[in-house]
Amino acid sequence: MSGSEGGPGRRTSGKARTAPWTRPYWATSALDKVRRAIWNQTRRSGQKTQATELKGSRWLLLRNAQDLTANETAKLALVAKLNGPLYRAYLLKEQLRMVFHVGYEEALDSLEHWLQWARRCRIDPFVALARTIAYYRADIEATLLHGVNNGRVESLNTKVRLIARRAFGFRSAQALIGLSELTLGGLCPPLPGRQRP
Repeated sequence: MSGSEGGPGRRTSGKARTAPWTRPYWATSALDKVRRAIWNQTRRSGQKTQATELKGSRWLLLRNAQDLTANETAKLALVAKLNGPLYRAYLLKEQLRMVFHVGYEEALDSLEHWLQWARRCRIDPFVALARTIAYYRADIEATLLHGVNNGRVESLNTKVRLIARRAFGFRSAQALIGLSELTLGGLCPPLPGRQRP
């Protein structure tokens, strides 16, 4: 159950897709779509230097604001000067990310303000993202209130997949189940000929 399965504009069932890391992923995906569309439009219109500046800004735009170096901050200011909609998309991504780093009451207010801004921003990927987030709003609010996510389940699923890959060639599902229980169950059976410390 990765964030890509329940991306912007897709309505998928399941509460597990409402983990806090999902929405920032959706926002970075929407931001990357905006950047690509603006870069293609700029390139086709013959503005080579502006297109080059925008093309090299992908990783800069996907970084968190507090992690930017002085050079990256200057480059972000250049992006803001070159293209207002792309910079607005970056700010939308950052504001959505911040919703998940404040207290519950403030997060609800921030989420409401973000939804209003995204609906009227006239940037198609973010308008679609606002619809998706509005659809999942009750689940998102529950996640914000309880602080619960599906990280442990995802970790367990990944470990079982790795065990299944190691167990390729076992003749029965029981062998895979036994290896999973032995590896992940916390059991430590005594091995023949060995003493426990």
